[in-house]
Amino acid sequence: MNESTKKGFLDITSEIGKLKAVLLHKPGKELERLTPEYLRELLFDDIPWLKKMRQEHDGFAEVLRNRGAEVYYVEELLSQVLSDNKVKEEFTKSLLEQSKIVNPSLYEVIYDYIISKSSEEVVEIAISGLNKKDVLDDSREKSLVDYIYADYPLHINPLPNLYFMRDPAAVMGNGISINSMHTSARCREPMLIKYLYDYSPLFKKENSPLWYDYNIPFSLEGGDMLVLSKEVVAIGCSERTSAQAIEILAKNLFSEMEGIREVVVVRIPALRAFMHLDTVFTMIDYDKFTIYPGIQDKVEVYRLVKGKKDNILVIHESDLVETLRKTLKIPTIRLIESGGGDPVTAAREQWNDSTNTLAIAPGVVVTYGRNEYSNEVLRKNGIEVLEIEGSELVRGRGGPRCMSMPLVRDEI
Repeated sequence: MNESTKKGFLDITSEIGKLKAVLLHKPGKELERLTPEYLRELLFDDIPWLKKMRQEHDGFAEVLRNRGAEVYYVEELLSQVLSDNKVKEEFTKSLLEQSKIVNPSLYEVIYDYIISKSSEEVVEIAISGLNKKDVLDDSREKSLVDYIYADYPLHINPLPNLYFMRDPAAVMGNGISINSMHTSARCREPMLIKYLYDYSPLFKKENSPLWYDYNIPFSLEGGDMLVLSKEVVAIGCSERTSAQAIEILAKNLFSEMEGIREVVVVRIPALRAFMHLDTVFTMIDYDKFTIYPGIQDKVEVYRLVKGKKDNILVIHESDLVETLRKTLKIPTIRLIESGGGDPVTAAREQWNDSTNTLAIAPGVVVTYGRNEYSNEVLRKNGIEVLEIEGSELVRGRGGPRCMSMPLVRDEI
């Protein structure tokens, strides 16, 4: 077996190495299924304007391409995978199970409807949902569920948060964690990634270990996962990521990921305003991090290291900056406060994801242009800032890092 055959495609050993390949999802019809009545259930605070949202997303993708990244779209890769009829049949069954279609007669009607569609149409249903009016089922006997939920318009719910591709999975080293989502609104998203992992030749499953499986009942989301170096991973313990999941992931990384020596756990308040670690803290250069100043005195820090007999040793640390400096083996760490450190400005821009920056090379980040003060302070600290429009994208409460799943970065 030659070296090119042995090597997989996935390769992420830092947060800041030059971005070479990334997985995105362009917002689609799933956003048009949002209604005021179900906004909170689907994790939105407002209804975005889809046309403008798609234009903004295209601008984001173009910035990445212009800086040398290959952009893949989950919907296109999944359509290719489902062109195999056997895979399409298996996927449709998984979709109905995930959507909790338990009535046998309804299951049969919906299965027959979906399986008759093209692979592109099946992907559209999996992401955008299935409206009851699209499926003719008048001949079957009604169940209690049919009567109780007669006014609910959908058989299959949409996935309006899927454009935040960071969360359902995360590449770490040459493997991938396919995550268990905290909220029911997003629990179907990892299934889509699992089918890419299992069947897309791009992922080269045989050479790409699975660090975590979405069927594990402890929540873990990619916005809490930062690959700081070949040797160190940071994970937020947050509203969306559980301590149990972190320990399971750490054990798998320690046993199989080459070079990994510790996991830094940053516990943040379990609040929607903070949501994930990357909404308050991201790495942007070798020794620079951007941070929301309102979080600094609210975090707890732990280091997980491999103990005897595959046990994990937990070390409680007292200071985030000192822990990062020590674990990354660098003389100094610079925290750059969003909003220029002003509490009011920082809080306002943090709500618009000023700290959710995507590093595409050391010292080069993509941000929303609307966060003017935070972007200016980044530039004053020597960071190249590539601004994108995000007036509609931000309505889902996520920034450029949230919207991207890096697949390959250059080593640093």
